Formats: sequence, structure tokens, C-alpha cells
Amino acid sequence: MVKFTNKFLAIACFLVTLAGVKQAFAQSEANDGTVNTVVTTNSKDGIFNSTASYTFEAKNAYNTTQEGRIKYIVTTESGKKMKSDSVRVKIGRNSSASYNFNIAGLKSGFYKINFMINTNDYDDTTRKAFGIRPDEIRSQYGKPADFEAFWNNAKAELGKVKPEYKVTEMPDSSKDNRRVFLVEMKSIGGLTIRGWLTEPITKNKNKKFAVMLALPGYQVDLKPLYGLDPDIALLSLNIRGQGNSRDVINVRKETYITLGIEDKNKYVLRGAIMDCVRAVDFIFTRPELRHDNIIAVGGSLGGFLAVATSGVDKRISFCSAANPILGDIRNLVDEVDWPFIDIKKYVNTRPGLTFDKVLNNMDYFDAKNFASGIKCRTLVGMGMVDNIAPPNTVQTIYNIIPSDKHLIIFRDLAHEIGKKYVIYEGRWMRDTFALF
Repeated sequence: MVKFTNKFLAIACFLVTLAGVKQAFAQSEANDGTVNTVVTTNSKDGIFNSTASYTFEAKNAYNTTQEGRIKYIVTTESGKKMKSDSVRVKIGRNSSASYNFNIAGLKSGFYKINFMINTNDYDDTTRKAFGIRPDEIRSQYGKPADFEAFWNNAKAELGKVKPEYKVTEMPDSSKDNRRVFLVEMKSIGGLTIRGWLTEPITKNKNKKFAVMLALPGYQVDLKPLYGLDPDIALLSLNIRGQGNSRDVINVRKETYITLGIEDKNKYVLRGAIMDCVRAVDFIFTRPELRHDNIIAVGGSLGGFLAVATSGVDKRISFCSAANPILGDIRNLVDEVDWPFIDIKKYVNTRPGLTFDKVLNNMDYFDAKNFASGIKCRTLVGMGMVDNIAPPNTVQTIYNIIPSDKHLIIFRDLAHEIGKKYVIYEGRWMRDTFALF
């Protein structure tokens, strides 16, 4: 038997420890890196005629070869799986590789697609969306037979309310070379609504300004709007229950969308749309404003209000709706959480009220049903990964508009629009209103 001295054991332990350190260091060095991926949509707006095409690029910055798979899953807006596929990948150390994916056989519509890479040292998911022949999209749901009669009755009721316009010039009236006025007026139901009118200061006493009627997003407090354009007056309206029009209706954000929803004649959006019509009435009382050059503009709820106002009031001469919500409501139920999560909670607190009854009432407030009545030029903006105003519903609104129209799609944006939209809106508005 061989006997080891304590000195020998110490040296042996040191060598074992050193070997372990070297192995750990080698492992750490091998894992020191990442995989950089880029998924390119082979269409500038994400729209394809028949086959969606993507390129997946992966750069391996690890000091080891990365092996695994790249997989994609295509779903409908509501999450139903439509297609999937994968390819095996082997990317050498400090090298890159490119993979092409073509997705065919889908019917017209918008789809979500997730690309997932899984290798021995790296996992990641990239989310995209695309459209297949979206101009073919139509809703299977029509509008109520008495839709026009319902809104004609609402306008008749509004007409019986004395507006009692009150215009107050603000102390900061010289800001941005504009005069600023607080505007107050009575709307349907006798409620006072308010807004802000800003007009360019001019020495021309006969000058008449085109008007931008700015409509608010959901629970947004609109303030006076300023701008450098000397030909445009800006009227920012706070509908009932929002901004400085909250004195009678002053509720929590999640409650507003359900106010009076059990009765279409008492629903808050009926009043809100009539508030917008009353704002147009106000514009027609002002001699310095062009009554034939009115643009209704807004985003989200404001986009909905722009579509609704333009649909029921033919005095609007240009409609601009970015990411309009509440389009194709019956299909929207399966695609988004809001506002239906709040609506369903409300229904559960009201004995005798059913969600079906609510949907019957909301048919009168479906943006697509207003869109079919629009007669003016209309610009629509869409974020293709929007989870509040999904592209299917926005496209449904757009497709049914019978007048001159234009759609701008932002393939990688959610509930927002890019600078391109604002630029196009300004140029098209000036062209429409002959502001050269």
C-alpha cells in the first residue's frame, strides 16, 4: 500500500482545485456571448397579396457553435393557431446565418406571427403581424335597420337644446401668436360642455380660418392647441365627462364606458357624439371661421368620434381618424380585453341585464356603421400590432367608407401612429381646403 503524506495531499488538492477553476473558466468563456437576431418583413407595410415573407437573421457571438431550431407560429387576431413550422439551425462560433420563411394559404385578414429561436445557449421570441389582401375584409354583421333614424332623432333632440354659447378670452391670449378662448355650450340633455378655441392673430379683418376640430382620446383632458399654421383655427373639445367638462359626469376611468349602456338612448357615447355635433354648430356661429373647411381629427376614442361625427354630420369636410376604437364591435369582443372586461363586470352587477342586450345597444355605436355614411375625404391610421384597435377592425371601418379615402399602416406600431401620418394629414388637409 502506498502512503501519502499530508504535503502530497495538499498538492493534490491544489491541482484538483486548479483544474476545476480552469474548467469553470473555460465554460464561462464559452457562454460569454449572445445571439443577435433581426426579423425582416419583406413588405414595407406588412401587407401581402397571397404569401407572407420574412427573413430571419441570426448572428452568433458565442465562442461555441449554436444548434437548435427556429420556429414560427401564425395566429388570428383572437389567438386561433393557423400555421406553424420550424427549421433546424447550426450557427458556427462568431458567425451568422439567414433563413427565409414564406407563409402561404391564408385567407384575407390580419394575422399575428411569433418567431422563436431556441439553441443550446439562447432563447428569444420576436412578435410581428401581417395582412393578406385586407381590402377584401368585410364584417358579417350589418347595422340596425333604424340606425339612421336613431341618430336623426338624437340630432333632433339636440336641436331643441338652446346652446347658450359663451366665449371667454384667456389672459395668455398672445401665446404662439394666437388668441385663446374658453368655449362653453349646452349639449343634449342640457349638459354644459367646454373646449378651447385658438385663432391666429392677424391684421386682416376679413380673414377666415379653416377649422381643425380636435376630438379627445378616452378620458383625455384636451388643452388649448397651438400651431404655426396661420390659416388654421384649432377647436379642442372636451366631451361630457372628460377634461373641463367633468362637472356633471365625473367618474372613474373604467366606469365611463359603461354609463347608461343598458339603454341606447341614455348611453354616454350618444351624448358624446352629440357634443361633437354641437361643436360644429358652434363653428357655424363664428363669422371668422370657414364653415366649409372643417376637419374632424382624433386618435383612439377621438378617432372613433371623428368617424361618428363625420358619419352623422355632413358639415364635416375632412375626417382624420387614427387608431379608431369600437369598430366591428361583435367581432371585436373576441379580439380585445378592453372595453369588454369593464362592460362585463358592469353587466354582472345589474340584475336582468345581459351582455347580448348590451351588444344590441352597442350596434348603434359601432364605428363601421357610422363609416358607411361618411361623404368627405377620410384619412385613417392603423398600428398593425394594436391590441385596442386591432387592424381587422380598423380595416373593416376603412373598407366601408364610400368617399375618397387613404389608409396609412404602421406595421410595427401598436396603439399609435408615426410622423408620416401627421405629415400626410397636413398636406392632404391643405390640398382639400385649397390652403396654398
